[in-house]
Amino acid sequence: MPDTRTKLLDAALETLKKQGIAGVSARTIAAAAGVNQALVFYHFGSVGQLLAAACEHGSQQRIALYRARFAAVTSLRELLDLGRALHAEERAEGSVAALAQLLAGSQTDAELGPATTAGLNLWIGEVEQALGRVLARSPLAEFVDVPGLAKAVAAAFVGLELYEGVDAEGATQALNALEELAVLVTAMEDMGPLVRRAVRTRLRRRHS
Repeated sequence: MPDTRTKLLDAALETLKKQGIAGVSARTIAAAAGVNQALVFYHFGSVGQLLAAACEHGSQQRIALYRARFAAVTSLRELLDLGRALHAEERAEGSVAALAQLLAGSQTDAELGPATTAGLNLWIGEVEQALGRVLARSPLAEFVDVPGLAKAVAAAFVGLELYEGVDAEGATQALNALEELAVLVTAMEDMGPLVRRAVRTRLRRRHS
């Protein structure tokens, strides 16, 4: 059986998913965990600190489910396919919604900001490793800021979670556009050495 601390972490995430940041309190979390609300403060000191710990706890749990799939990615297309699957699975599970709620709460709660960033950085780390591996053979390798691109991808998927709630068709269109970009990069990889050299030369001029 999970201990009280773990029950509270799990309950904080469930409360975020079902009630949003506005519905989170020591009372609602404790009720979801089936414990006395005084235990929130005994174990974590404040609701904000509990939410901060829950963010990292939840990210660690969810990433563990995908780590082998990230490691198996060998192309941008495969990474995008994984992204689509991850988006669908995490939307159904509610974890991206919880992260989005924490990001929203971080705008007004200084306690949540660093911890939410830490939780998001766990996802970014997995994406960064996969991007670095699949772009290594690309003509773009020496020009792409892989850490920056990984952050952009993570931010895009959190944004898609929010956007899909008001415009599901638009969110699908955005994912399709990412797929077209992956196809373009793959096509560049298949080009002959003269074309790849021309692309590199043009890119160097733009970066000089």
